[in-house]
Amino acid sequence: MNGKIFVSMLVLVAVLTGAAMWYMRVYGLYDNVSEITGAQSLVLTDPDGAEHPLAVSDFSGITAEGVPVSYRACFTVAPGALDLAQPYDNPTPLNGPKWFKCYSARALTADLESGVAQAYLLQSNLQPGIDRVIAVYPDGRAFVWHQLNESAEEKKVIE
Repeated sequence: MNGKIFVSMLVLVAVLTGAAMWYMRVYGLYDNVSEITGAQSLVLTDPDGAEHPLAVSDFSGITAEGVPVSYRACFTVAPGALDLAQPYDNPTPLNGPKWFKCYSARALTADLESGVAQAYLLQSNLQPGIDRVIAVYPDGRAFVWHQLNESAEEKKVIE
């Protein structure tokens, strides 16, 4: 009888630990990015290296502290705001949590491959080895994520 109680307690602790880990990974890891500070942090670096603030509206974003590639954002960008932007080679939208409904890496990847959306570099080496990439649709919808650049790929490490 004592063995059954002990095993039951062990199973219960394992299930509760697994549930806590799942919750922390899916919900607890991410923080919402303030609409004001998030919109103000979006700048476009032109080919000459000059930074230009990006005029956006309807901003929604998330990030996780300590995870440089966790940033995701959705918003609307003003027409012509990306006239100075450099096209981004090999954009790879990274998956976000399913509860962040405005962002879908699968849909973005398909639209970038089909040419419905265009990818541009917002900022190179935002952090060492990390680029901030934007995908823009003709109607002004835009999505941002952080992506490893070639220096991180060569080193196989993020500094």
